Amino acid sequence: MSIDGPLSHEARVVIVGASLAGQRAAERLRLEGFGGTITMIGDEPHEPYDRPALSKQVLLGMAPANQTRLPRLVDLGAGGKVEWRLGVAAVGLDRRHREVLMADGSRVAYDRLLISTGVRNRPWFVPEQAAFAGVAGVRTSGDGARLQALLAARPSHVLVIGGGFTGSEIASVCRQLELDVTLTDRGPAPLSGVFGAVVGEIAAEIQREHGVDLRTRVQVDALEADASGHVRGAVLSDGTTIDADVVVVALGAQRNVEWLDGAGLAAGPLGIAADAGCRAISQDGLVVDDIFVAGDVARVPHPLYGYEFLSLEHWENAIAQADIAAHNMVCSPVDRLPHVSVPAFWSIQFGINIKSVGVPPFADEILFTQGSVKDRSFVAAYGQGGRLVGAAMFDQAKWLDFYRREIENAAAMTTTFVADDGPTPEGPVPPRFPHPSEPSAPPTVVLSGYAPDERHATIIEPGGAL
Repeated sequence: MSIDGPLSHEARVVIVGASLAGQRAAERLRLEGFGGTITMIGDEPHEPYDRPALSKQVLLGMAPANQTRLPRLVDLGAGGKVEWRLGVAAVGLDRRHREVLMADGSRVAYDRLLISTGVRNRPWFVPEQAAFAGVAGVRTSGDGARLQALLAARPSHVLVIGGGFTGSEIASVCRQLELDVTLTDRGPAPLSGVFGAVVGEIAAEIQREHGVDLRTRVQVDALEADASGHVRGAVLSDGTTIDADVVVVALGAQRNVEWLDGAGLAAGPLGIAADAGCRAISQDGLVVDDIFVAGDVARVPHPLYGYEFLSLEHWENAIAQADIAAHNMVCSPVDRLPHVSVPAFWSIQFGINIKSVGVPPFADEILFTQGSVKDRSFVAAYGQGGRLVGAAMFDQAKWLDFYRREIENAAAMTTTFVADDGPTPEGPVPPRFPHPSEPSAPPTVVLSGYAPDERHATIIEPGGAL
């Protein structure tokens, strides 16, 4: 079968990764009229489920971990054959014969392949300590069920290692359950890797106001256990110790790409490189027309951000990429679409609804534009080279669509609004990301905006009016 034309109803689409992106792509294939066979491969025994709920509703006991299956937009078996290969991992890829190699020794043939294998928890660096009873993470349904049981047993003290979104959400849950909790972070403040230390310091104040024992600029050197093998505490890099009978490791994620070793794709620790149409890129820089990538494992260039390859672990981004990948799988080449949507994500911590749009870490300046930091209700706008590239909203979700449109249109950093008591009254200041990358050279073309309904990028030559 040709790899550069529309798929027939006899074609076989294989999706490796029974995830949000994998399910959404399968649904989109049916909505696009694809009537061939869809094979869903997943290493877990479960059909795709809602992972964000694991660090929120599941830990609070509001929903069992085994009852978070994603709702279906369509019946995947109604428009064609669907096969589920769950509980068996993909261990290799034979591109020459178009086959996925399975852990049980079988091979699954494909005409088009979507890789949506996502990420896994970055493990504690000492395996013997990671195996202590009471040490947990949150990524899978099993992780969520186990941690929920540990918290429901009313531990005397919880230690959370890592101050990103997952770690901060777990600390919030612990305080909501009235559990004593310590959170450690190697950076200057929680959330500073996502929003910079200017906003991170506000997040730190919020955590301490809610009773979190927050330790920053420190790392955990070792975990300790009692004679029964149950964790009892940790030794910190500043020489102090913390007693804890539950330890949650929230050190970020690793992308699931090892199974692609030897396949010749541009896959590594940062994910799998793909073009703007979600087609995989080979190690020699060529587009692979029959393999697509979507979700947390994908690295895709974005015209709004200097055509840099972005890896985004966001719900909305996974859905958008899956839709584009599925459409481009089944359409003719002239009808392919780019993935150019502006990413957005959300979190709820300590009773505050936090939303982000754009890519704040791309910025070199920040300006508080609406609301009041004292009231914990504000908007912080992020700019790069004088252009708006992101925004963070604390209990100001009503502004999300406004800032999304401004980012889409490559608007200049606004000084029209100034927050009542924000830390930037005199104008933008550096956002103070803990490990900022060197700014890249500007692209030869600059995105002036795109029509979201049509998903067409509009470019102008440098020096033109924005």
